[in-house]
Order: sequence, then structure tokens, then C-alpha cells
Amino acid sequence: MIDIQPLGSSSAGNAYRVTDGQTALLLEAGLRYKDIQRALEFRMSDIDACLITHDHGDHSKSAKDVMKAGINIYTGQGTADALGLLGHRLRPVVARQQFTIGTWTILPFEVEHDAAEPLGFLLANQAGDKLLFATDTYYVRYRFSGLTHIMVECNYSMSILRENIAAGRVPAAMKNRLLRSHFSLENVLDFLRANDLQRVQEIWLLHLSDNNSDEELFKREVQALTGKMVRVAER
Repeated sequence: MIDIQPLGSSSAGNAYRVTDGQTALLLEAGLRYKDIQRALEFRMSDIDACLITHDHGDHSKSAKDVMKAGINIYTGQGTADALGLLGHRLRPVVARQQFTIGTWTILPFEVEHDAAEPLGFLLANQAGDKLLFATDTYYVRYRFSGLTHIMVECNYSMSILRENIAAGRVPAAMKNRLLRSHFSLENVLDFLRANDLQRVQEIWLLHLSDNNSDEELFKREVQALTGKMVRVAER
């Protein structure tokens, strides 16, 4: 059994608590540290480790504070260098080289984003659960089997983005960055079609844009395609 608790999921800050009942992980540290503390009811000692996907502030803002709290951070060396992370609490990881934290076996993998060394994570526990975590990427080159939980960015829809640009609500220059850095609804649907969803219990949609998304539409589209429980992480 995997329990997923979003603490924040937007350009203002991203962080999620994930546990299998034995080992609790913090995925991302993109909120102010005191906000993470508050969301976790000040039980930071219950967190066994923190995984960070990349160096942008909305995913890494409180990384140094998390380390000061005695929690090891696992991230790519490029991300660590970009953030100036040093010390014995830093655990650099390498794409496609798995590691273990408590009851989790974790495989980092490359994603496509405008950051120093962006990664996604595939987390498997001893009970046979398998969680995919992929955020801030416009494409995932890998295919996965046996997934039970999916946490995936669904930042914008091309149709909504085009409407907003045409109406002058969004600068046209933003389109190119989104296309080369974030997962659209259309790409998420393609990604889900390409993967084995037979065992999937729930799909979490993460990091929805404030301007270029539609929560109900995104949820409806993914449910219609997959027939699975779909949740949208609170922004």
C-alpha cells in the first residue's frame, strides 16, 4: 500500500510525502521549510530521505534546510552542484543506477527539462508496489511495466495555451519554453497509452499551470483513457 500526500504542486512550490507504511520519503523540497514542517505536523523525524528531481527553486527551495534537519537528500550531482549542496547528508545518484532507502528500491532515469541534471524516479517496495514519479519534463523516453501508482506532471493543454496566446493572456514567447520543458495533457495521454497500466491503482496529475490548465478537463480525459482512479494534486 502506498500513501501519497501532496504538500504543494505548482510553480509556487512542489513537495510530496510518499510512504509504504514503513519508509516515508519526501519527494521534492520546493516549499519554504516551515511550510513543509507545518504540512507534516512538525514530524520531520518521520521522513527517512528526500529525493529532488532538479535544481529549479519550486522543487528545491528548502533543500539545505532539509539537510540541516538531518535528512539525506538524493539527487543528481549536476543538481547538487547547481544548488551548492555539500556535506554528508548529500547522496548523489546516477541515472539508471538503482539504490535503496529502507523498504524502497529506487531507479533514477533521465527526463527532458531545462535544468542542470533533471531526473525522474521509479520507486518499488517490498510489497510489490511500483510508483512512477515524473515531473517537469516534456517527454519520457522510457516505458514501464507493473506500475501500481503514477505521479506525473500535467502542466498545460495545447488548446488552452493557444487560446490564451490568441487572447493576449499569455505571452507568445512562453509557448516555446513550455514545449521544451513541461508535460502537456496531450503528451501525458500519449505516455499513458505507451505504458502497461494493468496493475495501476491511481494516477496523480501534478504541477498544473495556473493559466493553461483545466483541472476537471484533465481529470476527465485521463479517466476516460485509462479507466483508473485519477487525482489532481492541490496547487
